[in-house]
Amino acid sequence: MKKLMLTAVAVFSLAFANAQDGEGFAKGDIFISGSFGYNSQSTGDAKSNSFEITPRAGFFVSDNIVVGARISYTTQKLEIPFTDDTKTNIFTGGAFGRYYFTPSSKFSIFGELGANYLSIKTEIATIDSTTDGFLIGGGPGVSYFISDNFALEAFWGAISYSSTKPDFDGAESTDLFSIGVNLDDINLGLVYKF
Repeated sequence: MKKLMLTAVAVFSLAFANAQDGEGFAKGDIFISGSFGYNSQSTGDAKSNSFEITPRAGFFVSDNIVVGARISYTTQKLEIPFTDDTKTNIFTGGAFGRYYFTPSSKFSIFGELGANYLSIKTEIATIDSTTDGFLIGGGPGVSYFISDNFALEAFWGAISYSSTKPDFDGAESTDLFSIGVNLDDINLGLVYKF
């Protein structure tokens, strides 16, 4: 894993050093991007599956600053023998802002800050529960153009705060603050620039 990360850093550094004008972003550009993932795990007869899709769109209000919106949908299913299956659906919607340090180059580093509403619905047998909340977070990312209109991007959250509360009388909220870089949580995506 370390060799892969070092190779990626070397490729991005070389691309940054050889970046040419004419590619990259500029004021007035619009982009759409997204990421998705599928995970399946089994231990004996216990199984879990999850699928996530996260589309987003952004608009360059200046040469370096982007404002945008995103939504995310995640579905998870957990099957454990001799217990009821658990199904969880998570919907997230929100806005984000980015600052690109070298937007007109093939390679650029950016910082992102976003705020999201989230709704979690869990079903266990005949019992349904709903949890609502919000998430504020930010972190660094990189973007690399592979053609005039397509770019690859990687983003990882470095700091976040969330607050969630189940939807029933007397429920207490759960507040979570986290800081750090976990390379297991890198989100990779494809960007299309109009």
